[in-house]
Amino acid sequence: MGFKKYIVFSIILIVALYGYVFSLELGDYRLTILDISVNLPVAAWIVLPVLFLFLATIGHILYYGLINIFKARAISKDQETMVAFIKDTLLEKPNTKRFKTQGFKNLSSILSQFKLSVKDSTFSSSDEELNKIVANIQDIKAGKHISDKSFKLNEMSDLANLNMLNKVNTQIDFAVDVIKKPENFAANVVRQSFENVLRDKTMTTIKKLYKNVKLDKELAFKLFQKDAANNEFGFTPDEILKIVKDLDYKNEDYMALAKNYETILQPDQIISLFEKLSSELEEATPAYLHVLFEYEMIEKVKEVISSTPENEYTAFKALLDLKDAGKQYNLEAISYK
Repeated sequence: MGFKKYIVFSIILIVALYGYVFSLELGDYRLTILDISVNLPVAAWIVLPVLFLFLATIGHILYYGLINIFKARAISKDQETMVAFIKDTLLEKPNTKRFKTQGFKNLSSILSQFKLSVKDSTFSSSDEELNKIVANIQDIKAGKHISDKSFKLNEMSDLANLNMLNKVNTQIDFAVDVIKKPENFAANVVRQSFENVLRDKTMTTIKKLYKNVKLDKELAFKLFQKDAANNEFGFTPDEILKIVKDLDYKNEDYMALAKNYETILQPDQIISLFEKLSSELEEATPAYLHVLFEYEMIEKVKEVISSTPENEYTAFKALLDLKDAGKQYNLEAISYK
């Protein structure tokens, strides 16, 4: 039975009951309590408890009805908040949403311990903003850069970092700007920007920028490969020396450096380069000897190793003995340690 019908039928019942009792002509009845007397028809005294019960019932229904309305509104509001919570989670923003109902509080506590991700398949919901967020995330993961200002990412998030990587991968001029002010960007963004600049820009541009980047051995080797391929505008021996001094190069690193340049530089250039390196960095001496052997500078090799201890540079000394004996030898088969 509906609430309105309940009221109507209850009123009809009360009126009918009063009318029936009143028709019995039972007269009046006086009730005295603490010097207070009330004189009413008997019919009224009979109807009063029913009327009181009716009003109490209405009050009860209205009270719990209001409670249910407030609960329903709280649930509806929490549903909206949950969608906002999911949006923030997808955007890797800090969880600042607050829920009114215990059920949603528990659910948010559980979800906050997971990392939500978007499937590759098409996403669809009734919330257009959520649809747009998901579409943008899918585009970022596909390698696209999203520049939409309404798409507000947490700048410290992995997603924002990936979006920035996409930008330097698709906009070489922006990659140059990153190298100009590397302190404003994450280390991996700076690194990727430099690799892209090495790939696409000339040595003239690179020589203006490389000092802004903290080089490691891998990046330095790529830089030297670029230099070797464009040596007309490349590094001077002093510049190469300065770079390798900061990298704690070992024998094998200098050997790789020698092999990188030996097919590009003129003999006098590479000999001069490694002579300078070995004069300041002892670890570069085996690479210098390698270069000298490559260009048959045997007398120079003898000069370099003549004053060294017997157990030092033994591989090169063995090569000298083989050559003096007129025997075949293979430089690549000898260890230069």
